Amino acid sequence: MRDREQALADYDVFYFDDNDLSWQAEDAVIQRVQAVVADLGVTVEVRNQARVHLWYPQRFGLSYPRLRDCREGIDRYLIACTCVGLSLADGELYAPDGLHDLAAGRLRLNPRWAQPALFAAKAASYRARWPWLTVLPPG
Repeated sequence: MRDREQALADYDVFYFDDNDLSWQAEDAVIQRVQAVVADLGVTVEVRNQARVHLWYPQRFGLSYPRLRDCREGIDRYLIACTCVGLSLADGELYAPDGLHDLAAGRLRLNPRWAQPALFAAKAASYRARWPWLTVLPPG
C-alpha cells in the first residue's frame, strides 16, 4: 500500500485579490509562498481566484465566469467532494457538499460546474493514485 502523502500531487493555496489582476502580482505572491514552504519538500500551487477567468479558457477550452470570491472558485471544482476550503484568516471550513462523500471516497460530478469530460479526467487521475475511490455516474 502506498503512503497517502506520496499520492498527493500538490497542495492548493488560493486567495482573492481583484485589485491587481496582472500575472506579475500573482507571481509575487507565488514566490513569497514558495519561500515559506521550500523546506517542506511538497508542491504548493498558489492561485489568485480573481484571475482564473483570464487563463481558464486557454488551458481548458471553456469560458469561465469572473469570480467574486474564493467560495465561488471552490463551488466550481470538478468533483463535488473536493469542494472544500479552509480559511487561514479565521479557520472557517467551507464545504457546500458536506464531507460525507470525501470521507467515503465517492467521486461525483459537481452539478454547479458540470463538465463531464474534465470530471472524468480528474477522477481517473485520482483513481490512479487512490484505486479504492469510487466514481459515481452523473445524475
